[in-house]
Amino acid sequence: MVDFANENVLVAAGTVVTATGSATGVEVDDKDEFRGQSIVSAVSGTTPSITVSIQTSYDNGVTDAWRTIASFTAQTAANTSAHQSFAGLDRWVRASWVVSGTTPSVTFGVAGEIL
Repeated sequence: MVDFANENVLVAAGTVVTATGSATGVEVDDKDEFRGQSIVSAVSGTTPSITVSIQTSYDNGVTDAWRTIASFTAQTAANTSAHQSFAGLDRWVRASWVVSGTTPSVTFGVAGEIL
């Protein structure tokens, strides 16, 4: 992963997923932007793919449902990374992902700066 000045890890590198899911929310207070990357280090299965989205909520999803700000480009191969800036954060941010393919397994991580 890139060495960010104030690195915030949304999904720890080396996390293995086989289905759609989401990470725990991270409180960002009054920050507005997440500049980050999604790095896929391994994939298996038939046509595996992962699309990672950055979501936000003002109360960690308690009464304000998580909303998707934007998504990284779908990643389908090992040793790939996607970089993007996501503006418009509320008080909380998290990563969510959609995994597709036949018996897919994806090893990845998401980290970046919150500004």
